[in-house]
Amino acid sequence: MSEETERMALKEDIAALGPWFHNMRIQGIETSPNHFLGDYPAVKWNSFKHVVPEDLAGRSVLDIGCNAGFYAQEMKRRNAGRVLGIDSDPHYLRQAKFAAEQAGVEIEFRLMSVYDVASLRERFDLVLFMGVLYHLRHPLLALDLLYEHVVGESMLFQCMQRGTRSVAQLDPDYDFKEWGIFDRPDYPKLFFVEHRFADDPTNWFIPNRACVEAMLRSSGFVIEANPEREVYLVRLGERPYLDEPTLRVIGGAAHP
Repeated sequence: MSEETERMALKEDIAALGPWFHNMRIQGIETSPNHFLGDYPAVKWNSFKHVVPEDLAGRSVLDIGCNAGFYAQEMKRRNAGRVLGIDSDPHYLRQAKFAAEQAGVEIEFRLMSVYDVASLRERFDLVLFMGVLYHLRHPLLALDLLYEHVVGESMLFQCMQRGTRSVAQLDPDYDFKEWGIFDRPDYPKLFFVEHRFADDPTNWFIPNRACVEAMLRSSGFVIEANPEREVYLVRLGERPYLDEPTLRVIGGAAHP
């Protein structure tokens, strides 16, 4: 088979696996060259990659909502040891496995929801939770499960944001009769999407900056860096007082 014939066959294989949300480069062929966000997610990665160690020196990485595996592959390029990518969409996992095979990198992929991470029974040195939170109907539960079960040291977190970038300086408590604080645009707000946003029925909640940061702190994470508008590097901290136990989701069943 000639080189040109092989290239045409590869293009056909890539097209058959479409549509692609990640613009991967597979042997020089772009999977989504006309992406509405540009060269995505490479253009995003280039703005915050400096907060990830150049050499991950065999550390374990969990990529939640891995899609076609762009970030998982970047972790292997930085010498990560075990890399596990999980996604609840088998379409994306087929793309991820194909792209990894073509790149010659060893990455494990599993069909799994973020709500099932307790079943992994393993903590990872670095967890990637990029572009997932706003697709979840139970975002705080997801953050609590990550804190309790899989984040060993650090987490790279990204979430779409809308609203003001200002963050209110709040008192630790307010009287029941307080109303005005809730009208402030810089108060933590989580906007609910009943139907669709950007023609996507899985866009459920869109927070402002204050809300993202408050939710991370509330789940026990300490913000180390905010290198890009939507991206945070966080580490495990102390959980604040909670008056009810977090649900632990194991094998599809919820247990207190």
